[in-house]
Amino acid sequence: MMMARNAKQELVNFVVRRALDPVMKAKPDGRPEAERRRLEHVQDATRSEIERYRGYGSAQEVVVNFRRDLNSRAAEKVHADLKALHLPTINDIEDEFDAKVEDLGVQVSS
Repeated sequence: MMMARNAKQELVNFVVRRALDPVMKAKPDGRPEAERRRLEHVQDATRSEIERYRGYGSAQEVVVNFRRDLNSRAAEKVHADLKALHLPTINDIEDEFDAKVEDLGVQVSS
C-alpha cells in the first residue's frame, strides 16, 4: 500500500509543480486591469484544482481525473485564459504526465 500512496503523491506533486504552481506564482504587477482580473480568476480556479488533486484517494483517481480535465468544458475556459496569460496548462505536461504514470506502473482500466 505504501508504494501506491507514493505513486499518488508523486503524480499530484508533479502536476502541482509543473502546471499549477506557476499559475499561483504569477504576479499581477504590470498587467492591465482586465488581465489582472483574469489572472485572479484562474488563480482561484487553480487553488481549487490543487485542493481537488490533493484530495484524490489513489494514483488511479489522479490519472482518471487528469485525463478528464484535459478536455472538460469547465477546464476549456480556464485553459484559454491561462494561454492568453502565457501560463502553462495541464495539457502542456500531458506527455510527461503519461510517461510518469508509466514509470510508476500505475494501471488504469480504460
